[in-house]
Amino acid sequence: MIIVQTPLRISFAGGGTDFSEFYKNHEKGMVINSAIDKNTFVIVKERFDKKIYLNWMKKEIVNSVQEIEHELIREAMKKTKVSEGIEITTLSDVPSEGSGLGSSSSLTVGLLHALYLYSGRMVDAETLAQESCEIEIEILKKPIGKQDQYITAYGGFKSFEFHSNGKVKYTSIQLQNEKLRKFNSRLLLFFTGKTRNSATILSKQKENIKNKQEILLQMRSQVPTIEKCLKSSQFDPIGSILHQGWLYKKELASNISDPMIDILYEKACNAGAVGGKILGAGGGGFLLLYVQPENQDRVREALAELKELPFSFQKDGSKAIFNVRN
Repeated sequence: MIIVQTPLRISFAGGGTDFSEFYKNHEKGMVINSAIDKNTFVIVKERFDKKIYLNWMKKEIVNSVQEIEHELIREAMKKTKVSEGIEITTLSDVPSEGSGLGSSSSLTVGLLHALYLYSGRMVDAETLAQESCEIEIEILKKPIGKQDQYITAYGGFKSFEFHSNGKVKYTSIQLQNEKLRKFNSRLLLFFTGKTRNSATILSKQKENIKNKQEILLQMRSQVPTIEKCLKSSQFDPIGSILHQGWLYKKELASNISDPMIDILYEKACNAGAVGGKILGAGGGGFLLLYVQPENQDRVREALAELKELPFSFQKDGSKAIFNVRN
């Protein structure tokens, strides 16, 4: 049996510039994000027969890879050339679709990692990220960028550059544990109570890229600014940058926000939040807020109808937490 744990992520700035439609026309896209201590899990176990058993929101029992309904499992098995006699179970710490925490890419990375280990092969984070992008973007034609696959494979706190030639470079944000905890303590995460099909929102955002170049360039410019704030331990300006980034993001597509989300965000700001954003595609999922410690109780009261998700930054990317093969 093999169990692989792969982190979810939060993104601070640059989302949208990791689409090839942007970075192929503007030298590079840039994002800054971090893995967090909420994860997806993939459990792989050999079966005595040749059937394929899958346990996710549904239970599938099939005779061949082509029959598999779950498209990420199907394509990961094809990519790793695992074809029969296996049972795969997937689990997640948060809603597995539409959370805005990169759960789809986290699962894809985890599936590849577990299936390669099952086959006796060790692969590095770069391979997991690249092949996850191939599955989601090239094979399944999902309207997404590359940031989720890379941060969930590598882990840690990083800024990524997505270059027009296809190369991806990253910089690790090195902070002392005490300073990292200080920054972490100013971030609150709330579940809005609704998930959404991110493909609908991202498809519209992708369509609009050509007409939203200036906004995306402004969003990209926030990445080095946040990186500079982090490296100098000047955390408070990040709240205002998140706020401005959220205003930019809402201009990318009409369905990124809605009246309910706008009301929740306004309540949080009126209670003392400096800034924040809906994570991921928008339209629901998780709301990230930057709040000074003395104002956090007031913000929690203002958003009392929402469930808070405490989190910490996580240094590790995708990793095997149990690996015993017969």
